[in-house]
Formats: sequence, structure tokens, C-alpha cells
Amino acid sequence: MSFPEEEQPSEEQSESEEPAAPTEGPSEQVVFPEETFLPEDFTPLGGTGRLPRARRRRAQRKLTMPGAEERATILDNLARRAFPTFEFFIFALLGGAVLGAAYLMDSPALLLLGILLAPLLTPWVGMTLAILTGSWRFFFLTLGVVLVASLLVFLTGGLAGLAGHLWLPLPLAQATFHAHLWWPDLFLVALGAVLLTISFVRSEQRPILPSIMLAYGLFMPLSAGGVGWGIGAPSIWPNGVLVFLVHLVLATLAGGITLAVLRFKPAKASGVILPILAGLLSLATLVYLTGLTKVIRNEIIATRQTVPTATAIVPPSATPTPRPTPTPTATFTPSDTLLPTATLEPTPAYAVISASTGGGAYIRSDPGGGTAQAVLINGTLLQVLPEIQSVNGVSWVHVRWNNFDGWVLMTVLSATTATPPSPTLTITPTP
Repeated sequence: MSFPEEEQPSEEQSESEEPAAPTEGPSEQVVFPEETFLPEDFTPLGGTGRLPRARRRRAQRKLTMPGAEERATILDNLARRAFPTFEFFIFALLGGAVLGAAYLMDSPALLLLGILLAPLLTPWVGMTLAILTGSWRFFFLTLGVVLVASLLVFLTGGLAGLAGHLWLPLPLAQATFHAHLWWPDLFLVALGAVLLTISFVRSEQRPILPSIMLAYGLFMPLSAGGVGWGIGAPSIWPNGVLVFLVHLVLATLAGGITLAVLRFKPAKASGVILPILAGLLSLATLVYLTGLTKVIRNEIIATRQTVPTATAIVPPSATPTPRPTPTPTATFTPSDTLLPTATLEPTPAYAVISASTGGGAYIRSDPGGGTAQAVLINGTLLQVLPEIQSVNGVSWVHVRWNNFDGWVLMTVLSATTATPPSPTLTITPTP
């Protein structure tokens, strides 16, 4: 079969081109332009015309602004990640057991190990997220998870305290230290809550380091309170639980503020009730437990008090009645006179711990560096006993605290005034 001259393919075309596949319909050839036509004011993102980093970030935020459905999907994903597994409670039990043993042995190294074994506190993030988004059901679920894990830590510390009765007396220096409020711990809890919230929301990775910071502020005082409850130390067990509550409320408040900055808000208008109630309750708890109410009340009472003016009372003078006789004579008869003799009992002396560094001092079994029986924070009231010993040029004072005796450095004591008992008067007749 011959082709017309204008339709016969050349040899080069026959070698380089393959026959096209047959099509059912009419064949249409689509021609693409060799160059892309762009607007004159177009600026490419790469190369020499790259936008500044700040402008690119703002553009990405605008382009990726989630809608209602996307926000619901994001919240659902965060909720699934925040809900705990069975391993969460296992690590809470294990970490609490190690912390309780560390307090009995007064070992900072074991305390660090117990915090490293603490579970990842993503349920706390879920609880804070539920508060800010107004999800009551998810709030109660995550709150229950946090309380169960905290109860496990407290009970394991209590069991360790019960076992500590076999080795009494114990120093419990670390437990006493962590059962009190300290400004560095408050700052660490707030910082850990902020970092944990940001890391959990912005990244899919496990925020281990921020979780350790928050676990330090929550589980350390809680375990110390459990040990004090089990061993029967009244100066440790209630204080540790109160410190835990203060740290938990502070962390929740800081996490909620962080989520608000990240533009998380309730989906419905009725959802604002939960964050408002939680915020007011958190502020009230912080003010009450940190003692700010007492400070404010004392300041109000001090301003209302007035200094009383002393009024001198002058007794009336007795005017003798003159006798009618011009020359009165007086006859005196000696009589027994009762003279009061005061027998004074010795008044106990008191002092308070006032260390210039460290925030407290150790009370030891013997002067000159005996076994540390406890750590006493500044402001602890002690009864000073008469014995004072000098060891290597350093004066040690014999004191009594919490029903046992010990020795402390004289340099960490500050004298205080105590109300002495009223003296006992013994009336002895004198002839």
C-alpha cells in the first residue's frame, strides 16, 4: 500500500517514534507550553527571591488555619494521645516504690531514679486541654487518671513509711526538705508545665524531659507525704500532700494559659463555664494553701489596731482624823509579819533555726558531726538545753525537737522570746 508523498513518514520519524495506541474516539493532540507564564509580581520561595522567615511562617499559619472539622480532628487526635495505657499505672506504682525507699535511705540518687521511672504525664495535658475546650466528660476521665496515679504514689510511700518502723529512728532529711514549699520548685513546676504543653501539642514525639520536670514537682512531695503518714511524722505527712496540691494547681493554671496562647478555646459558648470555674478555683486554692490569706488578714488587723493610751490611776489619799487629846500617845505591839518568798522554776530557753545558706540545718546525734537525724528548715522552733560543747573550735548546742534530743551548730541558731511560766509563790511566816 502506497502513501501520498505528503503523508509518507520519513525514516527518522519511523525510527524515533513508536506507533500510537488506537483510540475509540477521535484523536486529539494536547500541546503544553514550553514555558510557564507567571505574573510579573510573582516572587519564588527559593533562590534569590526567598521571602523572610517571619513572613513565610505567617503565610504558613494563614494557609494551614484549621476549620471546624479539622479542629475537631486535631482535638480528637490529641485526646487519643493523652489517654493513658496500662503501662502508665505500672510506672506510677514502680516510681512511687523507688521514691519511698529513697526517702527511707535518705538517698538523692534513688530519688533521681524514682523520678526517671515516673510515667509520662500526658493525661495531665489531656485534663488541661479538656478544661480549656470545655469538655466535661473528658475532664473527669483524665482527672480520675491523674488522681489514681497520685494515689498509687502516695500509698507506696505510705507502705515504705510503715516498713521504716523497723529501723527507727530515721533521719528523713530528704522527706522533710521536699515536704515544704520552695520558690525554685514552684518555678520548675510552672516551666515544666509550659514546656510539656507546647511539646505535646506541637510535636508527635514523646516529651520526656518536660514530663520529668513536672513529675519532680508532683510526685516528690506526694511520696514524702506518704512516707510521713506511714511512719507517723506529723511535720511531714500533711505538708507533703499540701505541697503536691499547690504544685498541681499551679501546673494546671500555667498549662491552661499556654493553651489559650496557642489559640485553643471552647467549641461552644456553653463550654466557657468549665475554664472559668477551674481558673477561679485554682487561684483560690493557691491563695489559701500558700498562706497569702493569713498575710492579708494580718495586715488588715495591724492597720486597724490602735495603740492604747496608758491612764494613770491615783489612789485617794487617806486623811487622819485628829484625836481630841492634845498629846496623843501611840503604843505599838510587835506582831508576826508574813513575807512572801518567790520560788522560781527554771524557764526553758528557745531558739529558731536561722541558717544563712541552704535554707536549714541538720540536727545530729553527737556534737562535732554525728549522724544526721533530721533536717530542720529555717524558722523551726527548738528548745535549747543547758549543754554546750566545743569541738575543734566550733560550738555545738544541745537542743530538743520533735521529742528527741540532738546537737546543732550555734551559728545557725537565733534566740527568740518565749512566754515564761508564771512563778510559784510560797508564803513562809517570819517571826
